[in-house]
Amino acid sequence: MATKIRLARGGSKKRPHYAIVVADSRMPRDGRFIEKVGTYNPLLAKDDERRVVMNVERIQYWLGQGAQTTDRIQRFLEAANLAEKKERNNPKKGTPGKAAQDRAEAKAEKAREAEEAANAPAEEAAAEE
Repeated sequence: MATKIRLARGGSKKRPHYAIVVADSRMPRDGRFIEKVGTYNPLLAKDDERRVVMNVERIQYWLGQGAQTTDRIQRFLEAANLAEKKERNNPKKGTPGKAAQDRAEAKAEKAREAEEAANAPAEEAAAEE
């Protein structure tokens, strides 16, 4: 059985609260799980110690059994110095989307036309002399 350590969402609409659970990877996000090993409350301040609460011993046990972590759980473990910091690469993160690229091209074209229009009378005057 492939197990994952992941978040299961709880709480009401626009008031999320997550349980850190060990679950079969084939089960749905909020579905059946094997064991609850912690909680995550994103509404608390980032420096609040209750924001992420983990049962470290059980998490280490499940990692020893071959459980895989999701990216968010891996970041929690890295912050708690329980896992080695992994190098991440997202080269497309800073690139604008297609619509923003189109707007930038249109703006550049408009600026070029305005510059040409401003330079045209000066060139004509120079040509007359």
